[in-house]
Amino acid sequence: MLAHAGQGAVRARRCRVIAFAGVEPERTDTGVSRGRVETLIELLGLQPHPEGGWYRQIFKSAANVQPADDRPGRAALTSIYYLLAAGEFSRWHRVRSDEVWHLYEGELELLLAPPDLAGVETHSLGDANAERRPVVTVPAGWWQAARPIGDYALTGCTVAPGFEFEDFSFLRAEAELMAQFERRFPGYLALA
Repeated sequence: MLAHAGQGAVRARRCRVIAFAGVEPERTDTGVSRGRVETLIELLGLQPHPEGGWYRQIFKSAANVQPADDRPGRAALTSIYYLLAAGEFSRWHRVRSDEVWHLYEGELELLLAPPDLAGVETHSLGDANAERRPVVTVPAGWWQAARPIGDYALTGCTVAPGFEFEDFSFLRAEAELMAQFERRFPGYLALA
């Protein structure tokens, strides 16, 4: 279902970002050039992710584990680079394994909601201070969405038991939950 985007989609998304080549990079109020996003995509070999943004798997454990639920065996751990540029976001989704977000560059707003949608927690990932931390853990089955604060956010996402696309689902694909979410949290609906 979400295993990978077609080649045409990859080229179309890549062209949108790489179109800056040969043009003076635009600067935002933070002074970071949009060229940094292009550099990271090329340097790290990133490709479009179905939830939004750019990614590349950088590790998949050779060791296998058996999840405590009904899933078949999984790699013990997987890890990806994940990049969001200004205007991009990670759509509301959930993963059936625990996920740890690590911030490498920029700043990120990570939104979390428990499986029953009892509330939305907002976490700001950035340089460690009283309001921010560079790492946040998302429990298995929790809904999550993210957006960069500023020009971009380069993160790493580590999942255990290891990530498989069949363990991933979008909130927008679950009509009843989506309707409940829309009633309770209309301000966050744009990320669906």
